[in-house]
Amino acid sequence: MERATFGAGCFWGVEAAFRMQSGVTNTVVGYTGGQTEDPTYEQVCRGDTGHIEALQIEFDPATISYQRLLDIFWQIHDPTLIDRQGNDVGPQYQAVIFYHNDAQRLAAQASKEALEKAGQYDEPIATKIEPAGQFWPAEQEHQRYLERHPGGYCHINLRAIR
Repeated sequence: MERATFGAGCFWGVEAAFRMQSGVTNTVVGYTGGQTEDPTYEQVCRGDTGHIEALQIEFDPATISYQRLLDIFWQIHDPTLIDRQGNDVGPQYQAVIFYHNDAQRLAAQASKEALEKAGQYDEPIATKIEPAGQFWPAEQEHQRYLERHPGGYCHINLRAIR
């Protein structure tokens, strides 16, 4: 098994998008990239801890490749937005690929460069690529939120994922 970590807006929908994929064996929503130890949802939502709402994925690379995870990541967020996705606004919603090793870093950079060269967006790509650091799982009520609350808010069109 390998691990991947992404921030792409509100983590409820991000988790739902990746849980749909064969080869994703586990997901945990949480917080990463900040300076506060073991932050709470309320602290992160205030926007002053430096954390991003993120999803940590455990996946079987024999079933789903890291490249496929990157492809899904680019589909589920607007990479030109800074500190927002959908109706969610704040620094905790910044889109970030958190890489766990050099192979992931190189793949993330290549995928971002390909997207930039494709000319699909009028604005520059704002999604960041950063090393993975300490990951703090979110409170239990946020885990698999959309499975427990069908019809809950999600900025991602889950039916459009290809």
